[in-house]
Amino acid sequence: MAKDKYSATWVSHTSLSDYLKCPRAYYLKNVYKDKKTGHKIQIAGPSLSLGSAVHEVVESLSILPTNTRFETSPIMKFEHVWEKYSGKRGGFTSIDQEHHFKERGKKMINRVVDHPGPVAKKAVKINQELPYYWISEDENIILCGKIDWLEYLEESDSVHIIDFKTSKREEEEGSLQLPIYLLLATNCQTRKVVGASYWYLDLSDDLVKKELPLVSSAESEILRIARQVKLARKLEKFSCPNKEDGCMHCRDYEAIIKGEGELVGDNDNRQDIYFLDKGDSDLSDSIIL
Repeated sequence: MAKDKYSATWVSHTSLSDYLKCPRAYYLKNVYKDKKTGHKIQIAGPSLSLGSAVHEVVESLSILPTNTRFETSPIMKFEHVWEKYSGKRGGFTSIDQEHHFKERGKKMINRVVDHPGPVAKKAVKINQELPYYWISEDENIILCGKIDWLEYLEESDSVHIIDFKTSKREEEEGSLQLPIYLLLATNCQTRKVVGASYWYLDLSDDLVKKELPLVSSAESEILRIARQVKLARKLEKFSCPNKEDGCMHCRDYEAIIKGEGELVGDNDNRQDIYFLDKGDSDLSDSIIL
């Protein structure tokens, strides 16, 4: 099959993880479009908003020269970015809940300012708005995703993958994120990848080193799951493992489709943003970006 990015099956860490948790959730998040707007849907949530705001500020530093990276206060940037997530647009059910998450975000940004580590060093920026490559040209499958940070190691002309974590929970063993980052960094830029680390911004000033998988093993595993997604899309078969009762991953999206949510705007990705009132239950964390 001739490669065609418009008809290709696009997969990412988020979409593959959605599919593995619940094919129905994958469909509702990544395929379904509202008939009136033609947009996909997203449910606003405090943890998602916190992660998105912190990532936007930290990642914006990577495009700046090292000697100007902190000329503009990152906290001021955070205050500006947070406006997009305030109130129901961020999934917040009360002023107190929003304040709790905003203060957590400011603490993370201040940690980066006070202990910048790799953020104060040279970085490699992949010259694509959304990095992607053909993980299988014959099968018309594309792997895409944004890597939080690629630290440039000048002595070896290589790169070190860094992923910023805004959750208090450690990344699960067997997560697809590191293999996918490795594949993207290997195929979307020319320098050798020599290491990877997680930075839990809510917990520590220091990075946690991770062992890189073999590129061949990572590609084999990701392609295996991507083929499952492609087949499901072809057969239009997206059943929840819990059947008609639904599960924690698809239930809220089913509620939105039934009209139980409130449309509060849209975002830069042409997604309609919905608010679903579930009370002040989300005061911890439930998402890792």
